[in-house]
Amino acid sequence: MSIRDATGCVIESYGRRVVVELADGETVTCNLRGRKLDVVAGDQVRVEQRQGSDEMSVVERLPRRNLLSRSDSRGLEESIAANLDQLGIVVARVPTSDPYIVDRYASGACYAGIQPLLIVNKMDLPIDSGDLSFVEPLRAMGFPVCEVSARTGAGLDGLIDLLRGRRTLLAGQSGVGKSSVLNALAGDALRATGRLSERSGEGRHTTVSSAIVRLPWGELADSPGVRDYAPPVVPLRDVQRGYPDLHALASGCRFQDCLHNREPQCAVRAAVESGAIDSRRYESYRRMLNLTRQLDEKRGWRA
Repeated sequence: MSIRDATGCVIESYGRRVVVELADGETVTCNLRGRKLDVVAGDQVRVEQRQGSDEMSVVERLPRRNLLSRSDSRGLEESIAANLDQLGIVVARVPTSDPYIVDRYASGACYAGIQPLLIVNKMDLPIDSGDLSFVEPLRAMGFPVCEVSARTGAGLDGLIDLLRGRRTLLAGQSGVGKSSVLNALAGDALRATGRLSERSGEGRHTTVSSAIVRLPWGELADSPGVRDYAPPVVPLRDVQRGYPDLHALASGCRFQDCLHNREPQCAVRAAVESGAIDSRRYESYRRMLNLTRQLDEKRGWRA
């Protein structure tokens, strides 16, 4: 018999223990009831406190609007964060950002129905300090791009405008300044998240698998699980959904199940040859096909 029943949003996740912000603003630390219950930051959940217990439990995950997930080294899917509006992909001139990793992030967002946003950090550095030539083709195809410097604060007001009223998860390779951007935007609100874990007995050294920071203008999500990112495995014919510029031309291919690889009368390959599609993006798509095959094989072997 329960003495308390409420709903709320998971704002921090520590594996089998989570911090939930209830509808009235109270934050409570909960365990997950049932081994099959998969909950990450951003999930709306129902929590319960049973009679005779001092602890609350998450007993149900409410329907998700979307879920950003990744593949592990075995090809198995791992949940990262739920109910996102945007994935903010942080890049920089130094260290040189890998455009193919950027495309992986963008593909994962597209698979989940989440808007990618490209955040170009360290704009205070000299123009010749690194190669960002991959940014313009992405901007040309409609990706929102915001240029900032977390160190000087330049461009942060414009970035906040793009984040306003939305829940955005920030991702980026090591060294590009994702954490610096997060700190510049969230400040003390971000540092307060770790302290909530002490209430759960998890200890200050516990790694947060995902967290939501609520700010006056929007919400930021953070997760260490997106530094080395591979999208979840999808059927090969669906890989192109992560490349909207290619997918938009697919209806012109001779075959409906065209993978735009070696098939005859392929509209996508014709567009690459004519220069209408960036050749680097096409090479990225082919790499994603191969990666998806490899991860699918690992997953099948394990099964």
